[in-house]
Amino acid sequence: MDLKTERESDVLIVKVEGRIDGSNSRDFEDAMNVAVDGSDKAVVVDMTELSYISSAGLRAILLLAKTLWKRDAKFMLCSLPGSIKEVIEISGFHKIIPVHDSREAALAEAGNL
Repeated sequence: MDLKTERESDVLIVKVEGRIDGSNSRDFEDAMNVAVDGSDKAVVVDMTELSYISSAGLRAILLLAKTLWKRDAKFMLCSLPGSIKEVIEISGFHKIIPVHDSREAALAEAGNL
């Protein structure tokens, strides 16, 4: 797993590559908590290059989302490959975490803070 971050204004964009599973979900959580700044109004996780996510990875995403919601910050996922999108939909995460087809769509929503 590899994370690359960038900022557009007060929106943190995190591109995740590889896998998030039981062996590295804690590392993902820790890296995300370090990357998120107190001034971020929104966090967009770009999953274009994510190849696999396990239940441990889903848990890490949910914990991050809850932390951000408590701070009144938005949390969104974007650019999910087919297999990842299927996991997100089967788990019902798409009902509680906004999922966008593209980074641009997520940033457009983030701009409506």
